[in-house]
Amino acid sequence: MNKMNIMSFGENIGVDLGTATVLVYIKGRGVVIQEPSVVAINKDTNTILAVGEEARRMLGRTPGNIEAVRPLREGVISNYDVTATMLRHFIEKAVGKGSVVRPTIAICVPSSVTEVEKRAVEDAARQAGARHVHIIEEPTAAAIGAGIDISRACGSMVVDIGGGTTDIAVISLGGTVVSRSLKIAGDNFDDAIIKYMRKRHNVLIGERTAEDLKIRIGTAYPRSLPVSMDIRGRNLITGLPKSITVTSDEMQEALSESVEAICDAVHSVLEATPPELAADIVERGIVMTGGGSLLYGLDKLLQEKTGINAIVAEDAVSCVAIGTGKYIEYISDVEVANAGGDFLEKIKTFFSSKK
Repeated sequence: MNKMNIMSFGENIGVDLGTATVLVYIKGRGVVIQEPSVVAINKDTNTILAVGEEARRMLGRTPGNIEAVRPLREGVISNYDVTATMLRHFIEKAVGKGSVVRPTIAICVPSSVTEVEKRAVEDAARQAGARHVHIIEEPTAAAIGAGIDISRACGSMVVDIGGGTTDIAVISLGGTVVSRSLKIAGDNFDDAIIKYMRKRHNVLIGERTAEDLKIRIGTAYPRSLPVSMDIRGRNLITGLPKSITVTSDEMQEALSESVEAICDAVHSVLEATPPELAADIVERGIVMTGGGSLLYGLDKLLQEKTGINAIVAEDAVSCVAIGTGKYIEYISDVEVANAGGDFLEKIKTFFSSKK
């Protein structure tokens, strides 16, 4: 019997193809994979050695012939072949290696990507084994994942701070009214910390150490009780390893420029928002999603800068993946085969079915 005749077409998968992390959502099972967007490559043989968490552990610790790379930069594909291989690995891991299932995949992209970049994502998903591919913008997916009914004629503002980009959007009636995408997000926070350690302490630290500092003591708004953390790096003067203690006050200083840029971008989107929708946002607040929104005090800083209540969504890290997965759940096979149907009508149907 022909393999295509026995192939199952029942899997619906939502993928948050992030610069820092890939999350995979499967209908009925929730988020089943959450791993770093890192691939380890043997440059001599051009073969893939490891993907995800196993590859992340190799960052900064590989011999000359092995390179741990991030195939996505600032929210878009920088290495097409490696991205397709990574995506295939995660899909196989989610549905089972050797599975004959060809899934329908909804995959999200930053709001500012070009048609060429969208096509690259779609082609990578098809090469990874997708039967149908549906592209959805990250702020829309984040809003759905946060539980916002975007089908209503009511303004909702979402600030999605990922690894490579920060997407800010005002959504109403299932569409984006005003949006802006910044190439300032979690990776930029890490770079700012590395530069600060070099300038302030003459110590060079790696990406993993910078990320640990950001997660454990990173600060955007003054803490009532300052915290500190001991780290190790290389002294740039002596060339020898050195241990130093870093405080949360120093982290606030290191990250100030990046978080101010995000606040300014939110302010500019609010300035361009129609008055009626702006009034809705004042009443409903700003919803923050993505791993970057978990930076201590960022919601307080944003609230102070705008005068509008800022709320970090529940399960902020997974919001985009959950929203993408929820969207794919109610797209029937017929609708997808017919180019997806009308987006707003499907959104309305989805939210009315949940009431």
